Amino acid sequence: MEYPGKELEIFDKARVFQKYIVFKIKDFIKDGIFEVGAGIGSFSRGYIHKYNNVHLSDLDNYNFNELKKRFSNKKIKISQDKIKDTNSIYNTIIYLNVLEHIEKDLDEINTACTKLHNGGNLIILVPAHQKLYSKFDKAVGHCKRYDINFFKKINNKNLKLKKLIFLDAFGYILYFLNRIFFKKETYPSLTKIMIWDKIFIPITIILDFLSFYKMGKNILCVYEKI
Repeated sequence: MEYPGKELEIFDKARVFQKYIVFKIKDFIKDGIFEVGAGIGSFSRGYIHKYNNVHLSDLDNYNFNELKKRFSNKKIKISQDKIKDTNSIYNTIIYLNVLEHIEKDLDEINTACTKLHNGGNLIILVPAHQKLYSKFDKAVGHCKRYDINFFKKINNKNLKLKKLIFLDAFGYILYFLNRIFFKKETYPSLTKIMIWDKIFIPITIILDFLSFYKMGKNILCVYEKI
């Protein structure tokens, strides 16, 4: 399988943002991890050194090979498994910028629940606000962007909502302005990504806190299997 876009190499440079996300999810990560759609390991490298039982998966052939190159010297399982393909049961299942690529997202969440031990956590990061859906979203295969109520209304008696917040408040403003002034742009340039990451993410970390995580261009959701 081939992924419709190679923007991951550009976003791979956004180290501050990646560290921010890992910081926000670290308290929910337990050993026995399956990261679905791990891409080229941009988020994975921020947490894997702390754990002994990690499974990284990506359907894309290029990403799969990159994962093998990056983590070849570590005791990490690397595969092209979908969540339904694994026979293992995990303590943590992670979807970071992945669920938006899956048309049957509710089925995916419910299947992930069956692959968690009781007390295990399902961690999800998605782009927020369908009104921000752009040429970039379409180009990289996003089925949609998310409303926060989607996660509040998940009808699964075995999933308890533990955390639900917006992230990257400043990024919301930048993303909106970018759509107005760069209508013809599909992929952001490396320069834009570096400016956003190195200058605006430190600002947004403070702004997110001050706004009580009530606005932003991403949604972070954590469920516990009960």
